[in-house]
Amino acid sequence: MVRRLDVSGADGVRLAAWDFTEQTAPQTGSGVLLLHGLMGRASHWEPTARWLAARHRTIALDQRGHGHSEKPAAGPFTREAYVADATAVVERLGLGPVTLVGHSMGALTAWQLAAERPDLVRALVICDMRASALGAASQREWQDWFRRWPVPFPSLDAVRRWFGEEDPWVEHPRPARGAFFAEVMTERPDGWRPVFDPAQMLASRATWVHDAHWDSLAQVRCPALVVRGLDGELGRAEAQEMVRVLPRGAYAEIPDAGHLLHYEHADAWREAVEPFLNGVLTS
Repeated sequence: MVRRLDVSGADGVRLAAWDFTEQTAPQTGSGVLLLHGLMGRASHWEPTARWLAARHRTIALDQRGHGHSEKPAAGPFTREAYVADATAVVERLGLGPVTLVGHSMGALTAWQLAAERPDLVRALVICDMRASALGAASQREWQDWFRRWPVPFPSLDAVRRWFGEEDPWVEHPRPARGAFFAEVMTERPDGWRPVFDPAQMLASRATWVHDAHWDSLAQVRCPALVVRGLDGELGRAEAQEMVRVLPRGAYAEIPDAGHLLHYEHADAWREAVEPFLNGVLTS
């Protein structure tokens, strides 16, 4: 049974974490913390959490501004705040030395935490996150994209259809993408709207898109796996350079997968990640 845990993050922000651990399963003593990407939520990790929880204490976090966690009007939504929240969760739940598994923005949070607090981190999985700067044009594209959302949506079916088929960013039908966004919607009196504030998402993104993050990546001392989808946002050349920069880096690639590779291709994701985790968590 999945249990909700309420944890105090940086500056007292209330965070919702979800414990997937199977209480009757043999445990290795290693904690695993799953960190979703921008606009995501802990539930997006459920397939991953289920197989991890058979052997490890497995926690998925709704990060500040996301899911069931607090969405402070004044923020902050800085890199420092996200890393401090994750650090607080590791320390207050006694997960360290922890294995961090992060997707997109959550992966950046994970490797920044690993760089700053090597004493807390045993291993790291980076899922489709770039170390290079994306730039101001990318941020403007996201602002325009949010403006095009036809909110409120009249139904969850409309959510699935728009994000899976009608969104101009979708080149071909992607039902899993529609399902991904349906999980971050909530019903309001006028229809279905995101559980997050798009302005807060843009504020979160603005704190990392303008800068490169190679320096912090090079400071990660634990074993680290970089995973990309063949059609994801992280290109092969950059991914392989990230592996080279990481002192103990490894590489995996999932064919036919895009940015949401852990969600859309759960079985292939497990095949890519599980051998790495088995090696580092049993050594």
